[in-house]
Amino acid sequence: MRWPGTLLFVTHDRVFLRKLATRIVELDRGQLTSWECTYDKYLERKQSLLEAEERQNAIFDKKLAQEETWLRKGVKARRTRNEGRVRDLMRLRDERRARRELSGAVNMQLQTAERSGIKVITAKNLSYDWPGTPVIRDFSMQIVRGDKIGLIGPNGCGKTTLLNLLLGRLAPQIGTVEHGTKLEIAYFDQHREQLDENQTVAYNVAGGNESVQINNSRRHIISYLEDFLFPPDRSRTPVKALSGGERNRLLLARLFAKPSNVLMLDEPTNDLDVETLDLLEDLLVEYSGTLLLVSHDREFLNNVVTSTLVFEGQGGIKEYVGGYDDWLRQRPAQTEPVQKEPSVDRNKAIAPRPRKLNYKEQKELESLPKKIEDLDKELDDLHGQMSDPGYYRLPPETIKINADRAEQIPGELEQAYARWTELEERKA
Repeated sequence: MRWPGTLLFVTHDRVFLRKLATRIVELDRGQLTSWECTYDKYLERKQSLLEAEERQNAIFDKKLAQEETWLRKGVKARRTRNEGRVRDLMRLRDERRARRELSGAVNMQLQTAERSGIKVITAKNLSYDWPGTPVIRDFSMQIVRGDKIGLIGPNGCGKTTLLNLLLGRLAPQIGTVEHGTKLEIAYFDQHREQLDENQTVAYNVAGGNESVQINNSRRHIISYLEDFLFPPDRSRTPVKALSGGERNRLLLARLFAKPSNVLMLDEPTNDLDVETLDLLEDLLVEYSGTLLLVSHDREFLNNVVTSTLVFEGQGGIKEYVGGYDDWLRQRPAQTEPVQKEPSVDRNKAIAPRPRKLNYKEQKELESLPKKIEDLDKELDDLHGQMSDPGYYRLPPETIKINADRAEQIPGELEQAYARWTELEERKA
């Protein structure tokens, strides 16, 4: 990174951390710790620290237990030498109460249903448009049992729409979707519409029952939710009071309470801490069913999926073998044919270097990231409106204005990115 300033950022994106962070400031059990190292080195040092802490706590707890046993045997504490030992025991008890316990880790388990048929989902010549905007064009695919497929593309390109078409929640405008036999589908909704905001955490998982069926045995709902870091009082809290991370853990608790052989996960990694991400990653790698995964977490995709569907614009979707990095390696050969290197006339004058940025251009460069973000959000909002079932009750002129705007924004985004690249190159 060429920028010479100081950067403070909060992220769960492990690739981003590895590329940028030179120092990690960790908030753990109410205490800030600064680690003067890279992210990978932090993981190593943190693990060593936790192991040392565990050994030290075991020695401490053993000593405390011995002193408690001594006291219970009824030694008279009024003797001078025993009074000192009792005071030491009181001090040990205080230290034990003050110990900062680890907050715990999510204890997730996937329930696998009976195996599905070999053919899971067959899509033939699917096409779907938002008004004036092609989303999916002539898409065909055979998904078979055990496939683990990632969906890649910018916000608002239609990844969730494709999931809903394959799920059967949305009817294709052209083409067909056929489901195989014995499918038990579990769906993780990035918009969290499956959650009842006014009901409690426990109600959203158990529907008012006292227990849930987990791997052929009944578990009390409070005990089950503790596996997802919801203590008993939090389990009785309305969903509207939860943080983003808590809502995602709640969705995972709902998801894993149901046996499945097909998982459709739409941005499951949002707001999850790194430890929970690692555990979810391991579960999905070991999952014997079929997986369709939408995520912007590059490392998560690299470690979980075996192929990727990439939205390449104008409704085009192309499949690549492997994860996110595999797609990046294949993309130049597929989309950027190598051009013959032009011959150089050494007698010609050397082209002048691009001029540096003036004040106005520097200000323009600083404003472009916000402009791109605003355009992305505007396009997302328009697509959200257009996917609403009641959208077509709006006046025709409003629908036309929105359709025209949705068609304009991708061009404006392309121009903004090109200008940003141009100014950054001249600034270097």
